[in-house]
Amino acid sequence: MAIFDYFVVFAEMRTGSNFLETNLNAFDGISCHGEAFNPFFIGYPKSDDILGVTLAARDNDPKTLLREIRKAPGLSGFRYFHDHDPRIFDKIVEDPKCAKVVLTRNPVDSYVSWKIAQATGQWKLTDAKARKDSKATFDAHEFVAHLGALQEFQVTLLNRLQATGQTAFYLAYEDLQNLDVMNGLAKWLGVDSTLEALDKSLKVQNPSAMSDKVSNFTNMTDALSGLDRFNLTRTPNFEPRRGAAVPTYFASQTVPLMYLPIRGWPEDQALRWMQAIDGTEGGKPASKLSQNEMRDWMRSHPGHRSFSVLRHPLERAHAVFCHRILNTGKGGYAGIRSVLGKRYKMALPDDPSDSSYDKVAHRDAFAAFLRFLKANLNGQTSVRVDPDWASQAKSIEGFAEFVLPDRLIRRETMAHEFAELGATVGLASAPELAPAGMDAPYQLIDIYDAQIEELCRAAYTRDYLMFGFTDWTAA
Repeated sequence: MAIFDYFVVFAEMRTGSNFLETNLNAFDGISCHGEAFNPFFIGYPKSDDILGVTLAARDNDPKTLLREIRKAPGLSGFRYFHDHDPRIFDKIVEDPKCAKVVLTRNPVDSYVSWKIAQATGQWKLTDAKARKDSKATFDAHEFVAHLGALQEFQVTLLNRLQATGQTAFYLAYEDLQNLDVMNGLAKWLGVDSTLEALDKSLKVQNPSAMSDKVSNFTNMTDALSGLDRFNLTRTPNFEPRRGAAVPTYFASQTVPLMYLPIRGWPEDQALRWMQAIDGTEGGKPASKLSQNEMRDWMRSHPGHRSFSVLRHPLERAHAVFCHRILNTGKGGYAGIRSVLGKRYKMALPDDPSDSSYDKVAHRDAFAAFLRFLKANLNGQTSVRVDPDWASQAKSIEGFAEFVLPDRLIRRETMAHEFAELGATVGLASAPELAPAGMDAPYQLIDIYDAQIEELCRAAYTRDYLMFGFTDWTAA
């Protein structure tokens, strides 16, 4: 019984895919049909069809060609590059009966080879006497875009294979000259055939050293030295993903406004502003809507605007600490408070209003909470990552699963931004913004210092980076 029904070679231009295809076709029982889903031609530049399917028929329904490849005698397949017909990608990547071969090459080598091929017009070489010679000119911006597209596709491919429990046969450009590897690939594909030697009809086009192939080699080395090859500047992020949380959204009943709240506000000025708008008509914003109900609202409110409000991470963390952790009454997280006191040695008062709980004690307890947040957001604690203190970046990523906010408003500029937002949806005069609630028993300004800022930056590194937050200052 055949292991696979067909195969795909995931590759890119100038990675050696032509040479790989030539050798695959040398095996009895294997047929590779070129770039079957290239948007500009079918199979090869001068081909009219593949297995009787024309370019027009394929463009009309790409699955037509896929069906013919799948049922062709032996094991048939094709080459697929990142910019080929995206309509077929999901179908092949999710099909366990489709064998995946992934061919890669050093991206600098493939880029330079591509530039030379563009300059000479020679994309294949079968006789060294016909070789055309030229040098590539390295363009740093073009290369970064080239590299980004390749890396993005490879990450997408890897993640999709992982999610569907599949694996691929990985080949590097250098593996293509290894007969044992080629025979191993055929064996993995389930074909009972071997080669005695590799096909040598295709010749290496640019065998010289890189310094001889690039006209501005010094500029290239300087530009490449600035690339972060090992992604050392990446900010590690182990915070769990958040869903869209549509039931927490608020949809106005009088104007086309939708509010996507980032939790962590004991008293939400933005929500009170929305309530003031609808309250003039005796109503209130709709909430706890399902995704279908929210879509119905969006359809019935053409020109709608959605918005969310960003708050300085330190200001938000302090508000959450006072309202959820210190608070022993309604709204407080009694269970988490108990865990923080026992397991994380956080000195929390039985009664925050007691005079023995002074500013020094409050600062120490809040500093301990910030240290806890860093561990919690990195998945190092047994306590849940609560929406009240989840990073704002993750909350917005969750919104994006349903709708992206049209505007991200900063708390410190809410007054005039809300006035502008109201004007965009036809409000002659937006209601005034109610004053913000006060943290208790102490304000952030009472305990703020450089160490508190540093602890918050360590916990919310990504928020500071993504949204450009500077050190906190009192409004």
